[in-house]
Amino acid sequence: MNSNAVGKLTSTPGQTVGPFYGYALPFAKDRELLAPGSPGSIRLQGTVYDGAGHPIPDAILEIWQADADGKVPHRTGSLVRDGYTFTGFGRSAVGNTGVFTFTTVNPGPTEEGAAPFIAVAVFARGLMNRLFTRVYLPEDEEALAKDPLLSSLDPDRRRTLIAHRDPDGGLSWDIRLQGDGETVFLDFSSAEGASK
Repeated sequence: MNSNAVGKLTSTPGQTVGPFYGYALPFAKDRELLAPGSPGSIRLQGTVYDGAGHPIPDAILEIWQADADGKVPHRTGSLVRDGYTFTGFGRSAVGNTGVFTFTTVNPGPTEEGAAPFIAVAVFARGLMNRLFTRVYLPEDEEALAKDPLLSSLDPDRRRTLIAHRDPDGGLSWDIRLQGDGETVFLDFSSAEGASK
């Protein structure tokens, strides 16, 4: 290889994700980070919308999160669910109505005073690359106000990252890819990881 060429390498362009094939990505209990009905389990649910406000029927979401104590799991087994091991990873294809659901736990703060959140990746038809975002728990307003990402946003944009607590203790949070109320997505191409 020519040593002069090393500094001139550039990234290859993205390629649209999807369509998704039922035999390739889903796996048994992929959306169950722990068994439904387990002590402390909650449901995270919502709908993925396009720029016109229509539900997207073929998106896939992946989530990563800390456990209820704020510890990031380092256990294997994300693709083979045993019903007992919390690995902090889940994947959910949306239904025909754009609805997703996960069975998980409320993540704890990863450090004292931090706002608990769940990291989310969105894959959908027409996207050149997956999108990254977060969903925050709504209760600790002081921690939310101090969060570096949230505090860098205008209040209207900040609201797109904070879930609503359901009467049964679960979380509801919708994703809007464009338009009014567009969800804040994170840009990891720069060193700062700026939001857009």
